[in-house]
Amino acid sequence: MSAPATVAEPVLQVNGVAYEAVIGIECHVELKTETKMFCGCRNLFGSEPNTNVCPVCLGYPGALPVPNRLAVEAIVKAGLAFEAEIPAHSKFDRKNYFYPDMPKNYQISQYDTPFTLGGAVSFWLSDGTRREIRLTRIHLEEDTGKSIHAGSADGRLGGSTHSLVDFNRAGVPLMECVSEPDIRSAAEAVAYLEALKRTFVALDVSDVKMEEGSLRCDANVSIRPAGSTELGTKTEIKNMNSFRSVQRAIDHEVARQAEALSRGERIVQETRGWDEAAGTTIVQRSKEEAHDYRYFPDPDLVPIEFAAADIAQLRTEVGVLPQARLDRLILQNKISVVQAHQLVDTPGLADYFDQAIALTGAPQATLNFVLGELSRLANESGKAVAASLLGPQALAEIVDLTTRGAIGSKTAKDLIERTWSEGGSPAEIVEREGLGQVSDAGAVDVFVREVIAAQSESVSNFRQGNERVLKFLVGQVMKASRGKADPKLAEERLRALIAEHKLSP
Repeated sequence: MSAPATVAEPVLQVNGVAYEAVIGIECHVELKTETKMFCGCRNLFGSEPNTNVCPVCLGYPGALPVPNRLAVEAIVKAGLAFEAEIPAHSKFDRKNYFYPDMPKNYQISQYDTPFTLGGAVSFWLSDGTRREIRLTRIHLEEDTGKSIHAGSADGRLGGSTHSLVDFNRAGVPLMECVSEPDIRSAAEAVAYLEALKRTFVALDVSDVKMEEGSLRCDANVSIRPAGSTELGTKTEIKNMNSFRSVQRAIDHEVARQAEALSRGERIVQETRGWDEAAGTTIVQRSKEEAHDYRYFPDPDLVPIEFAAADIAQLRTEVGVLPQARLDRLILQNKISVVQAHQLVDTPGLADYFDQAIALTGAPQATLNFVLGELSRLANESGKAVAASLLGPQALAEIVDLTTRGAIGSKTAKDLIERTWSEGGSPAEIVEREGLGQVSDAGAVDVFVREVIAAQSESVSNFRQGNERVLKFLVGQVMKASRGKADPKLAEERLRALIAEHKLSP
């Protein structure tokens, strides 16, 4: 797959030299399986500490792992979603390092033969730019336990008196998505992560809740002279627990490196933690390289071979993906990037919209109602638009009635509120209750004359050149007609009748 065609503009100046940021993301996603990766313990967030454990995930000698087939299939589907290569042969490796929350003193992971290779993640930026970030790989590993630093008011290690370890998370299947260093700004990094999250939700392989740790990410950040193809010395940022933290941490690190270069300092390759309260990155340790982990094939796990038929079956389960839907909404339906994301990121709303425009043939008019009155009612009621009694057919009737001038905006709003909770056919309601818009000039004149007679002072102000008062007079006509008068016709008739000398005050 070729490199992205978009060339980023230089983002900063250092001693007269233009620099650009170079960013790669390592995203860890816990998979939504019933059990852990290599044992039968429950994969469940929020349990009492150390209750979802067994000899396998606690690393007892002689306890043998057994791979979770559903976790492997989830990884393959993720790879297919991003058009990655699925090698026919793969295996698990041991990644060796020592930390209190890793009971075996090694992590079962993948090194040189992961389940997926390559691929790309596409997304839209709010300014209408479409970007594509290449993936290096997506591989499968087991999660570690969780260290809890206790005994201090703020819970930070520096003020703790002791540490506790909860192994409930140890052994949970963890998908690691590694990007190429194609990202050029903090905003792109966030958009990239949002695209990953959106896709994993659609695939139903993870709940991607950052607040629960099921989506975690590290950013590798460096800067280099604009136009250069050489990579600068990178630092890895950890401890980012929200997309806002990702944006702030990357922006801070880019600025920190630029300031260091401006002072003639050398950037050191290291791991830095993000301190949300202080708004700074902090040195944690020197950055490890692959050889530091002494990878070797796990002798307790046999290699995995994928049959072509199995891959073909998983491909059918991928379905229509959010990015393809966004592309269609933006490029074919001419919907703005922000509005398209609103549709796709609200559960069920894009499906509802697609069904409605298939009936109306009017994307923009339909969109105005969906993101306007319908979304307002959804927010107020706590009920999804797709779950209301106002189905796509009913909305299509309202769109038709308004676009051909059969009803006005106020009547449309009233119909939406009514059918939202009661259901029914808006067209039949309009016909049965005589709610149609009055578009006959003679009929509108009755209301206009009534308003002119009652609002003599406003009429006088209008005749003296105060155009703003006309809006008030149109509103009075709409009130007198109980919202039935055509507002454009009402304005025309007000101008005409006020101009007639015989009706002037």
